[in-house]
Amino acid sequence: MELSKLYGELDDYTFFESRIENIKNTFFKNEGCYPTHIFSSSGRAEILGNHTDHNNGLVMVATISCDIVAGVCKSDDNFVKIYSLEYQPVVVNLNELEVNSNEYGTSNALVKGIAKSITQKGYKINGFTAYTTSNIFKGAGVSSSAAFEVLVAEIFNTLYLDGKLTDIDKAIISKYAENVYFLKPCGLLDQSGIAIGSLISIDFIDTDYPTITKLNPPKNYSIVITNTGGDHSTLTNHYASIKNEMQQIASHFNKKVLREVDYSLFIKEIPLLTKKYSSRAILRALHFYRENQRVLRAVNCLQVNDTTGFLEEINQSGLSSLSVLQNCYVSTETNQPVVLGIELSREFIKNGAVRVHGGGFAGSIIAFVENSEVDSYICKMQEVFGTNNVFKANIRNVGTTLIK
Repeated sequence: MELSKLYGELDDYTFFESRIENIKNTFFKNEGCYPTHIFSSSGRAEILGNHTDHNNGLVMVATISCDIVAGVCKSDDNFVKIYSLEYQPVVVNLNELEVNSNEYGTSNALVKGIAKSITQKGYKINGFTAYTTSNIFKGAGVSSSAAFEVLVAEIFNTLYLDGKLTDIDKAIISKYAENVYFLKPCGLLDQSGIAIGSLISIDFIDTDYPTITKLNPPKNYSIVITNTGGDHSTLTNHYASIKNEMQQIASHFNKKVLREVDYSLFIKEIPLLTKKYSSRAILRALHFYRENQRVLRAVNCLQVNDTTGFLEEINQSGLSSLSVLQNCYVSTETNQPVVLGIELSREFIKNGAVRVHGGGFAGSIIAFVENSEVDSYICKMQEVFGTNNVFKANIRNVGTTLIK
């Protein structure tokens, strides 16, 4: 596969070629043979659709030019063994796939959950040995866990299933592993975007058969992601509260998710809702409806090359996340790095857009910056947040894939 499809148009691919060669040589050194397959699974950028996917909403997402590269060979011992140049080894016995509460939050749990979900679909799988290396930026909200999940699903798919799993199948399998085995209440945005690839919008009105639209990114603009800092490990309840509060409002109408509730009916019922639910829950529901409309308008803007309109939808999404969804800060904390990053970006960027990136509360922001401003913007943000926490990302054209 051409490396430009994975990493964008570059003058020099030496760094990326060396990563692949390093994995092949490491595999040979430890296993006595070269890997039969090389895979790549990327990080992702959430462009629009902040916390809409878990209520069957609309999102816009892009795969970006950072990834996990894996060298893989089949094994016949029914064990999955994954060795990483950056992380602890993962060893899973495929004969023992029950949920283990002691493994919540671990890579072992993810592998078990993926294997279990695949076997529940009636497929037979066996083991494999993999060596991996990752340059997915840590703490930046670009979904290294989802990249790992979809990678494992695609390895099983290629080695044992003859590619029978669709991209959405792999996303649903990965979400199951994260929800049930890893115990994180995520939606489908991360896994779907990584499995499908490129810049896309996804309508999750039917989660088994979502509507996917491939898009062309705006010309002469680059994505810059800033990890503003903060610890995600203590924020699971904050993330879960968004989904739970939206679904509280849906349950008022005897529905499971807000997508099943007509917007005009929701607005009409607000006086009664205020007597039964928190104002924050109502605001978060309001964000859901408006964010879906922003995705639709942004898609239309890209289709007619209206870059100004697209950037305005990004900015409006950011303002909604800040004041309506309320996931840019933890109210009990005095340190608010996400809000600081957003406000500094508004100060520094002359022509572009900025919003919270991903789950929020702590972590990263995403900006679309005109190419002539990129170097200046990155330099100013690095002065505040550190050299290793601000990076430019290219949109790649493919999702998780077999390279060779």
